[in-house]
Amino acid sequence: MADPSSFASPDHFITRHLNLHLSLDFCSRVIRASTSLTVRSLQDSLSQLVFDTKDLTIKKVAVQGQDAKFKLGTSHSFKGTPLEITLPFPLTRGQEIIVDISSETSPKSSALQWLKPEQTAGKVHPYLFSQCQATHCRTIIPCQDTPSVKFTYYSKVSVPKELVALMSALRDGELPDPDDCNRKIYYFKQNVPIPSYLIALVVGALEGRKIGPRTTVWTEKELLEASVYEFAETEKMLKYAEGLAGPYVWEQYDLLVLPPSFPYGGMENPCLTFVTPTVLAGDRSLASVIAHEISHSWTGNLVTNRTWEHFWLNEGHTVYLERRIDGLLYGENFRQFRGLGGWKELQNSVNTFGASNVLTNLVPNLHEVDVDEAFSSVPYEKGFALLFYLEQLLGGPDVFLGFLKSYLQVFAYKSVTTDEWKKYLYSYFKDKVEILDKVDWTGWMHTPGMPPVQPQYDMTLANACIALSNKWVEVRRIQYTQL
Repeated sequence: MADPSSFASPDHFITRHLNLHLSLDFCSRVIRASTSLTVRSLQDSLSQLVFDTKDLTIKKVAVQGQDAKFKLGTSHSFKGTPLEITLPFPLTRGQEIIVDISSETSPKSSALQWLKPEQTAGKVHPYLFSQCQATHCRTIIPCQDTPSVKFTYYSKVSVPKELVALMSALRDGELPDPDDCNRKIYYFKQNVPIPSYLIALVVGALEGRKIGPRTTVWTEKELLEASVYEFAETEKMLKYAEGLAGPYVWEQYDLLVLPPSFPYGGMENPCLTFVTPTVLAGDRSLASVIAHEISHSWTGNLVTNRTWEHFWLNEGHTVYLERRIDGLLYGENFRQFRGLGGWKELQNSVNTFGASNVLTNLVPNLHEVDVDEAFSSVPYEKGFALLFYLEQLLGGPDVFLGFLKSYLQVFAYKSVTTDEWKKYLYSYFKDKVEILDKVDWTGWMHTPGMPPVQPQYDMTLANACIALSNKWVEVRRIQYTQL
């Protein structure tokens, strides 16, 4: 199945492993990269490889140590420019080779945010963080920038010696840079296959403190104490998630609290969740953001949408797991209350886009559509609403959790489509096919606007909020009439 957001079709070849050597230059705001890609041919007589790039300077390409001819194809307004490599010899089906590419990023790379010292909490050192989701990894390195391809990676990162580098991988040591006494090299390994959008890098004046057997909190020292307090229940959430979804395969679950310019609530980079400092409320009231990112360790990172048209498979299931954790932490009424709030959020998104806008489909057509322009709460909340509705149809939370665990086990380490998910749903609930056949799948999946059915929510907490707000309204009405 072709990915409309990528030039690098995975039906010709797939990337199995990346070996990265990155050198950061804060003065020119560029990363110089040497990328070795282990690729496997899926065709006989494969003579060309095409990778995604955007705003990259390609300096040299070699295949199995031999210089290879390459060119940049026709540039696209938002997809970037395909890197077309002519192989020095044709590949047979199943054959693996190593492709070495030397490249340099542009200062305007959409994946990289270079911060001046005054933009950080410490005000002394510069800072860099990346954001590759959805299609921005191609602005850092040439790659098959599609979630349908997963690979392991090993990386070494050269940075000024006063700074610390972290990646979406396990730390594998640090050494002085042999080529420059003013720099240091950090090493990383990611042994679980991931898609390109989960490659992440951060460099800054960072400090870490261990808060659990699998978790270190990283941030600038000015935010460290508040971060340690705020996320003290991380291991508890991890254990709840394992009970719901199965073993945690990533070994480490670290948290990185970024400067205020980080534009997301959180990003589920493997082994290193990125978190906005705006969740540092001082009372742990916003820590459910962490429950969401933890859940992505299974739904998104372990089982991944094959293309961005199936983004709801990542986010709908993650919101569902997040709210199951909320239920364990704060009670079932709270899970129901969060679900009802999500329905209101979905209504807001539909109103913003317009009820007839096809981007409010659960499975939108993204041909010639910039994924960033299509982003909204729809895949999150429409996806959750479908799963919550199915939970109620098929026998309740425990019954549906059995399906979810099985789905995650069967499709672990793979990328899937909605059709594959639906086929497995029918296979798992083979004794309830008549119930499933009554679901308006077209209405849910391929029709814009609100879903065809609203799930039933327990209104206990919502009614308490409404009653309290009505009291305030009545008091203000009485005060106004007495004036």
